[in-house]
Amino acid sequence: METSQASQDEERVAEAGSAAEVASTSGPASYIITHSVSKRHNIGTIVRSATAFGVKEVCLVGSRQFNTFGSHGSDAHVAFRHFDTLAKCVQQLKEVEGCRVLGVEICEGAQPVHEHPFTGPTAFLLGNEGQGMTDRQMALCDGFVYIPQHGAGTASLNVAVAASIVLHHFAIWAAYPERQREGYKFVVADKPQRTMARGVVRESDDVVRQQRQQRRQAAAAEGEEGVGGGGWAAGLFDEGDGEQGEGARAAEGEVSSGEGDEAS
Repeated sequence: METSQASQDEERVAEAGSAAEVASTSGPASYIITHSVSKRHNIGTIVRSATAFGVKEVCLVGSRQFNTFGSHGSDAHVAFRHFDTLAKCVQQLKEVEGCRVLGVEICEGAQPVHEHPFTGPTAFLLGNEGQGMTDRQMALCDGFVYIPQHGAGTASLNVAVAASIVLHHFAIWAAYPERQREGYKFVVADKPQRTMARGVVRESDDVVRQQRQQRRQAAAAEGEEGVGGGGWAAGLFDEGDGEQGEGARAAEGEVSSGEGDEAS
């Protein structure tokens, strides 16, 4: 089991570059969970902030596809993981990665993010741009952080902007080393070789193995069916394969042809 987990971690790191390039961190890891983010272009901007602030993984819940608009190529330097449901995602992060899950929400009991109410590895859960977090999402969280505002013109921040501020505060608290600078910008690592189409998160090794096993079982079942009495070879030696059989096949051909014409 430990070897399998290590292999999965190595493959994810290989896809997004070396561990130092994915998240040049030596402190507690940070994760971002995107669930019910309705404006897909926000995902690309969140991904850009994720690599800037040393996020270990971006966890996509639901669809494995995401819009890379706004990432400016930074998605190549981020490690992704896909989950079918939010419950599975949170379970993995809590039980395997040892994370606290903090919702980013303006709610009772939420703590100001600049007070750095962090204790270790943390996964930040983002809500919907318009409605915020649902009751079901909030029930899965261990706590909440919010970003204090000082002006009267807006009720909340854009979800990608909020994510950026929260991740920056976590990186400061975790004492992540600052990236090297060159001129007026930070040094960008060489792009790692892609193993998937852009904007698509690969399935986990466990899922891939399960799919392969299912395909092998399906192929084996088809082979057994062919060897048995119901396969294609059985018809070659039917006793009734004479004029009556030919007439039946001709009738079937007429029916098939007629159905095709009607469908067209």
